[in-house]
Amino acid sequence: MTTSTWLVRLLRYRNEYLASFSATLCIFMVVCSNAWSSPALPKLLTEPNPPVSITADAGSWIVSIQAIGGIFGMVLAGLTVDRLGRKWPFIASALPVIAGWIMIALARTSVFLYIARFLFGISYGIAYGIAPIYIGEITSDRVRGAAASLITVMAKLAILFEYSVGPYVGFEALAWLSMLGPIVFLCTFVWMPESPHYLLGKGRDEDARKSLRWFRRNSTVEEELNGTRKSIERTVSERGSMRELFLPAYRNNLIIVLILAFGVQMSGMQAILSYAQTIFSQISSDLTDAEMSIVLGAVQMVTVLFPVFLVDRVGRRPLLLWSSAGSFIGLLLGAVYFTLDAADVEVARFGWISFVGLLLFVVSYAFGLATVPFAILSEIFPKNIRAYANALFGILSGAIIFGVVKLFQVALDNVGAYLPFWVFTISTGLTFGFAFIYIPETKGRSLDEVQEIIAGWRKKRHSKVGFGAD
Repeated sequence: MTTSTWLVRLLRYRNEYLASFSATLCIFMVVCSNAWSSPALPKLLTEPNPPVSITADAGSWIVSIQAIGGIFGMVLAGLTVDRLGRKWPFIASALPVIAGWIMIALARTSVFLYIARFLFGISYGIAYGIAPIYIGEITSDRVRGAAASLITVMAKLAILFEYSVGPYVGFEALAWLSMLGPIVFLCTFVWMPESPHYLLGKGRDEDARKSLRWFRRNSTVEEELNGTRKSIERTVSERGSMRELFLPAYRNNLIIVLILAFGVQMSGMQAILSYAQTIFSQISSDLTDAEMSIVLGAVQMVTVLFPVFLVDRVGRRPLLLWSSAGSFIGLLLGAVYFTLDAADVEVARFGWISFVGLLLFVVSYAFGLATVPFAILSEIFPKNIRAYANALFGILSGAIIFGVVKLFQVALDNVGAYLPFWVFTISTGLTFGFAFIYIPETKGRSLDEVQEIIAGWRKKRHSKVGFGAD
């Protein structure tokens, strides 16, 4: 696709992109709170006279407790998104973040850090529970994948911000600067329309019409509106619930959720990002820990832009497979390096290889594992249980993240970095296999067409038609 074609598409769908961009500023807001631990923990553990004195074990709890808050946030998102809408619960998610940054900036005891991180987790869960739904419902078929990929673009931008600013400002200053995230989000998203899907579901046809006209920049939206109404009528005839996710009709969809949750989180990305400077301190390099973290953040920020352009052109499945394979190789290099180092093999001159391996991992992860799952999640479930499906994905992810992040520090202190890196490597290899067997292609399909593909993929799996791209 040429640059001019992309500009034409951007202008044509600019309101959809604008609303998606504004919505994903919420992702920037919550990921800043998540990435904060990488530059902040070394300040508390190694610098003289820190504002809050903590132990390494307390630091691991400060990092991991956010995942527990995320589970509660996902549950809240599931309970409110179909009752109160997508917009206002989304906006409300900024309040715990604001409270958390104030608590961190003023903290003189670790208790305030625990509470703040838990609050961050609640907002994190709400943001990731609603963002795929909102973007999936407001965007056209042709741009839905690219718009959903903005979720990860904003996440990587947030990581780069924390990694670049955090090492060079004080502990309190970092908290105040991070407050920019919720402020910018609130100032932009409050003006965005509610999802027309939600409005139609509540019988607010005129509001839905106005909303859809704004998103499509077209006054002739009756055909799409009628199609959406029929789709809603088909799904709301049966009341959606969390229990319904486990019915045989959605077994295939549930398998995909499990694969995505396992693959994304067991790759270890959350642990690596949370402890980036700590990990880099164990790698021999001419760069400082902070400089390697900045390089890491910059590389993943640049590379994550490519899937935005590729996800609707190449397809979800190929990106996911290539991403898993590349991530496996990158993690393998790191695992081998840390294993040799633990065996007292002289590896100082090969430190650059492990650093390149970690860069390969974040690049590969960005190409698929970081973006494709959200594009898929916005497509594979009908409206009446979509919120519950996203909540389930968030709960599974939160539980895995908590275990991975907490046990990472334990393994680092008691065994060595090689153990978690081998776990991440093997898990990513398994993800490739599961994705190859179970994940179908959904590129360029309407939401209804996607439901038919998912429902029938098992029967088609052994034929040429089953998983073929368009």
